[in-house]
Amino acid sequence: MYSQTLCFLMKEDKLLMLNRNRAPGRGLWNGVGGKMEEEEDRTQCVIREVEEETGITIDPSEFIYKGIVEWEVEEKYADGMYIYFVCLPDDFHYPTPLKVDEGILEWKRKSWLLEERNPGVGGMIPYYLPNVLQEPSVIRHKFIVHNEQVTRYEYFKMEEQLYKRDQ
Repeated sequence: MYSQTLCFLMKEDKLLMLNRNRAPGRGLWNGVGGKMEEEEDRTQCVIREVEEETGITIDPSEFIYKGIVEWEVEEKYADGMYIYFVCLPDDFHYPTPLKVDEGILEWKRKSWLLEERNPGVGGMIPYYLPNVLQEPSVIRHKFIVHNEQVTRYEYFKMEEQLYKRDQ
């Protein structure tokens, strides 16, 4: 079991991103999410984290489970997170930039987030975000990190049985 969730909220061609004010990821744009609390499952965690970090309440049926991102750092297992996606209606109004406890929220264009070698986003995002946005399957993303750099990335579709067991 992984200890974190991350959610990407999209409206039209933009995603609501958080520029975190503390580690990990300080100063980088990322989705919203965080660590699971004791006795909390991943769905409860992502609902809570989105509401805590943005003030937006999303119905559980609107969250789309997109898979897992896991990483090994310096040849040992570090952690992983469950990835979710929400497509907000075009008429959804949420003005940004907005300062919140965790940092600054702002709508960012997909094209900017997906730019190759974009130093403004977390190092793994350019690898897995295209699949989150375009791939209908549930994907497992695996990263090897050495000296704070991604040295290997692989992904594959998760088996439906694993997906159901993991919920």
